[in-house]
Amino acid sequence: MAGLNSKSCSAEAAPPGRSGRGVVISDDWPGYSLDLFTYPQHYYGDLDYVLIPNGIIVDRIERLAKDIMQDIGYNDIVVLCVLKGGYKFCADLVEHIKNLSRNSERFISMKVDFVRVKSYCNDQSMQDTQIIGGEDFSQLTGKDIIGTGRTMRALLNNIEKYKPKMVKVASLLLKRTSQPDGYRPDYYGFEIPNLFVVGYALDYNEHFRDLNHICVINNHGKAKYRV
Repeated sequence: MAGLNSKSCSAEAAPPGRSGRGVVISDDWPGYSLDLFTYPQHYYGDLDYVLIPNGIIVDRIERLAKDIMQDIGYNDIVVLCVLKGGYKFCADLVEHIKNLSRNSERFISMKVDFVRVKSYCNDQSMQDTQIIGGEDFSQLTGKDIIGTGRTMRALLNNIEKYKPKMVKVASLLLKRTSQPDGYRPDYYGFEIPNLFVVGYALDYNEHFRDLNHICVINNHGKAKYRV
């Protein structure tokens, strides 16, 4: 964990309010050696290094839950989980919010719904984002929405038709790209370099979802599981 506080990885200066604050992992961050951690044996030889260990992920999500609790107040919310890559992040975030709500005067009533968004083929982002399921968004009218997941633009366009009271997006990862109009969520755990990462439910053609750490896949792994 000390490495994430080094010059290679530092916390971004926070703007007014809590939204948009996250841990920034620099482009030259070397990551952690795979030899320092346990991971499924069937992925030996398929990964370059550990970018974010599981323990740091869990701690960061707990902090995101606290920030959301402080910002949302007493409002009832609908949590819209983006499958499949967002399910573990969503489950852990919701659990932390529930725990905070139970142990404070600020009770939050939550409902959880799911939608699947497909945006990658192999390691390439597709031009057209496919939204599967969750077609009936009428229940969101007048509600506070917390969206969790990696791909949000197309989904937000659908949600906003139903005029929810408020929409906030929480994402575990924010990837730096060369696109000047890249989407930035209201809450994010880590800002990372433009790398294709797997683990913690993030997949490469349905593989690596059982990997607890967030890791960088190598060329051998991409070739092995390419479709």
